[in-house]
Amino acid sequence: MSQLYSRVALIGLGLIASSMALAIRRDGLAGEVVGTARSDETRRIAEEIGLCDRVVPTVAEAVAGADLVVLATPIGAMGAIAEEIAPHLAPGATVTDVGSVKRAVVEAVGPHIPAGVHFIPGHPLAGTEHSGPRSGFPELFDGRWCVLAPPEGTDPAAVDKLAALWRAMGSQVDLMDVARHDLVLAVTSHAPHLIAYTMVGVADDLRRVTDSEVVKYSAAGFRDFTRIAASDPTMWRDVFLTNKDATLEILGRFTEELFALQRAIRTGDGDHLHDYFTRTRAIRRGIIEAGQDTDAPDFGRAAARK
Repeated sequence: MSQLYSRVALIGLGLIASSMALAIRRDGLAGEVVGTARSDETRRIAEEIGLCDRVVPTVAEAVAGADLVVLATPIGAMGAIAEEIAPHLAPGATVTDVGSVKRAVVEAVGPHIPAGVHFIPGHPLAGTEHSGPRSGFPELFDGRWCVLAPPEGTDPAAVDKLAALWRAMGSQVDLMDVARHDLVLAVTSHAPHLIAYTMVGVADDLRRVTDSEVVKYSAAGFRDFTRIAASDPTMWRDVFLTNKDATLEILGRFTEELFALQRAIRTGDGDHLHDYFTRTRAIRRGIIEAGQDTDAPDFGRAAARK
């Protein structure tokens, strides 16, 4: 693949940004990758492992001369960062992000983007429970989806170029408006994460089951809850605070479904339970058929990623 951008600036060097850096440099998709992070320790590690061509101490220095700027920080920090980098953005540059919520990013970042700079919110639907600059790997995006949510009137050429970058890193790309994105992700990601956090919290609170029993007898269901619940707490705090309405809507529906299942268990309604589980099992099969997971016993996870 040929070079798509002259200089890519990565602001924040966690799982997504570090995986982007590795994929971009592996395939020569940019002339230079410059990275920065708020933490001195994060920047030190990034330099030590050679994650970027350059690691710099400030966001202003990172975006200077960049034709693509990627905001890869917690959503709650993006507005202040956008305000700080605005005077230093190159004319014609593209600013994007990798946040799990889009409306809040548009509202926080959009007002600070100067005329002549393209703003294309994005969300790669890929990840693990790990974080930090050592957590990245260039295959993270292979076969996964990346959603782009360009505001009305965005230059189509800038959108096409950013989409080409994501495809070159292995992703499939969809365009979606911000409201639809936030509702879809509330169903597929945000509510499931909150439920996982809750289930692990219940196990911690249920003192009649000891810690050693929880660890020793963790079957696949609870084990996978703990994997999800190990995700970065700052990122998920911001997700729920910034996608409040859609998440609460889906949690309301979840509560209704849960009450119906409770009633079926209480009344011995086996037909309802069997029909419900049959329908939900079909969704799992659809995910496998779509290439978004495998039917391997370990759900396709390499041992090193467990």
